[in-house]
Amino acid sequence: MAEKIVSPPQLVKRKSSDASSQGRSAPRPPARRRRIPYTRAEIAEIFRRFAVQRPEPKGELEHSNPFTLLVAVVLSAQATDVGVNKATRELFKIADTPQKMAALGEEAIREHIRTIGLYRNKAKNVAALARTLVEQHGGDVPRDRAGLEALPGVGRKTASVVLNSAFGEETLAVDTHILRLGNRLKLAPGKTPEAVETGLLQVIPQAYLRHAHHWLILHGRYVCKARKPDCEACAIADLCKADVKTCDVPAPLRELPPGLLPDPTGSG
Repeated sequence: MAEKIVSPPQLVKRKSSDASSQGRSAPRPPARRRRIPYTRAEIAEIFRRFAVQRPEPKGELEHSNPFTLLVAVVLSAQATDVGVNKATRELFKIADTPQKMAALGEEAIREHIRTIGLYRNKAKNVAALARTLVEQHGGDVPRDRAGLEALPGVGRKTASVVLNSAFGEETLAVDTHILRLGNRLKLAPGKTPEAVETGLLQVIPQAYLRHAHHWLILHGRYVCKARKPDCEACAIADLCKADVKTCDVPAPLRELPPGLLPDPTGSG
């Protein structure tokens, strides 16, 4: 029988009067682990096909260096990549470094990004993170998670994108697409992005971790869509365990553009 993959163990604390009375941590019972309906071979095959489709996938936020990528990701919260790209093209022409962005100032930044949701708060964060980079990092974007997450407006997801796309780290940023796929495909069920991230990092083969972030986002955006998955266009339809699946025949496996596919509605 093929080996099944299991999700991360859930640790449950057990009360112990002896341990608590002596100030020690209570012992924990053996963890109960929830199975997922894939073998290791099936998961490896899923990501092998993603790799055939897009050997070198690219994110869809336009940028020219780690700093402009960082700013673009900060601006992309609750906004489409298309909308962010439209706003940042002119902004990055005049402010593509922390020094230039800090000199530009919050008010001017705000005018450039007025078409993006939550633009006032985002302009404040971008101005603040530019100043922080200049004052505390010599104008360089930190290459570590702690340094990135200490910047204004930067959380775990943004840090993961920058570490992966700018510095080649094997990180996985869980956005709405990946959160949906982790649960819908039953690869890494979880109620929070952190839970799905932990599950995916445990089951995705090491050889595919570098690009898994982009493969899953693009698959969720253009094939396994939120409103109605396009199962007939899915290259992993025969392997997929989603309850909503409508087709068991995989689409022909062929190389696709690395990213930047048209998405006029931005709905995904």
